Amino acid sequence: MLKFDERGLIPVVVQDADTKEVLMLAYANEEALKKTVETGFAHYWSRSRKKLWMKGETSGNVQEVVDVRVDCDCDAILYIVRQKGVACHTGNYSCFFRRLSDEVCD
Repeated sequence: MLKFDERGLIPVVVQDADTKEVLMLAYANEEALKKTVETGFAHYWSRSRKKLWMKGETSGNVQEVVDVRVDCDCDAILYIVRQKGVACHTGNYSCFFRRLSDEVCD
């Protein structure tokens, strides 16, 4: 049984199927996870917009899901994907392009 938090969300780590690079961290609710499994494309819950969204629905940078895994505590999910385009809204391939020593987040 998956352990969703008090808001009904679970963190999702996203990894490139070929390079194994970590692309992003997002959140899913039960509906997003169900849509991901049903369609084979990554769906998430936007905490800021408070709505379900499919990665790439406006940008075209979709994530085809190869596998979905659950961590040992059942409180986090891993989407293994084939990324089309970039994962980050900044235009970078991965959201993890900064080093802690390089920049401070605003």
